[in-house]
Amino acid sequence: MKTKIRKGDKVEVISGKPENKGIRGEVIKVNPDEEQVVVQGVNLQTKHQRQVQAQGRSVPGSVRFEGPIHLSNVMLVCPKCGKATRVSLVREGDKVKRICKHKECGASLDD
Repeated sequence: MKTKIRKGDKVEVISGKPENKGIRGEVIKVNPDEEQVVVQGVNLQTKHQRQVQAQGRSVPGSVRFEGPIHLSNVMLVCPKCGKATRVSLVREGDKVKRICKHKECGASLDD
């Protein structure tokens, strides 16, 4: 399934955990098959890691990383108007452009 959110886009978390709601961040990774995105600084998780003896590859301790969240919990932020917005797709020849749905804005998100 194709998504309207791509790697490098700025998004806002609109639902989910109270500590994550309202946070804006950049999309690090998109998994369209499972409909999940990883957003920088959102859904931080801790993994406790044991030391591995093989060539000192692993440092013991806890590692913090961003976990995936569902696509329906984020909205794209328009770079022109700065608001969280829905997106419409418009075909221009062979290319598909994403357009901001705000009445005042209507800016292209792919420039």
